[in-house]
Amino acid sequence: MSAYRTEEKEKPWIPRTKLGMLVAQGKVTSMEEIFQNGWKIKEHEIVKTLLPDLKADAVSVGIVQKQTDAGEVTKFAAVVAVGNGNGWLGVGRGKAAQMRSAIEKGTYDSYLKVIPVKLGCGSWECRCGRGHSIPYKTSGKGGSVRVDIIPGPRGLGLVAGETVRTLLSLAGIKDAWTRTYGSTSTMASVANAVYDALKRVHGLSTVGG
Repeated sequence: MSAYRTEEKEKPWIPRTKLGMLVAQGKVTSMEEIFQNGWKIKEHEIVKTLLPDLKADAVSVGIVQKQTDAGEVTKFAAVVAVGNGNGWLGVGRGKAAQMRSAIEKGTYDSYLKVIPVKLGCGSWECRCGRGHSIPYKTSGKGGSVRVDIIPGPRGLGLVAGETVRTLLSLAGIKDAWTRTYGSTSTMASVANAVYDALKRVHGLSTVGG
């Protein structure tokens, strides 16, 4: 897990889409309204405006190389997760010649992929009715990785590896057991598996592997 945290430079936002204009004008005031209406988010500034408390974490940053006619081209590939610790999570990717640019692109992509995370208390040991975990067990896939997330009682904490724990924390999940299968050293696949699992809880369409 990279300890790198993005530090974005604020630029004036000029909306380019109808939804962006509605948000900028204060006519759309919540992400819930966007999801209820099934509107497509095409500008990351929409999410930044409606969820100003989102935090970003670079899940992984690696080097990718590609052979071209001009020789070998080296780029950085970043997987970035964003969340507000209260029911919203996004996972995105970015590639660029410079590490910082790759992370920035990954951050913007993760904003566009933010989803609502259904919080609850599905642990038979607890049944407190509070949103400290998830309502029921869920599983997700990313590449060759599969992740199971199981509701835990209050006070358990997150029984998970570092990457999974970070993602669940960003989503607002405080107590859960997890199991991972496959090439768990591939952080991008682990992140996508967690994202897929949480999309399934909310009944959203799943991401590809």
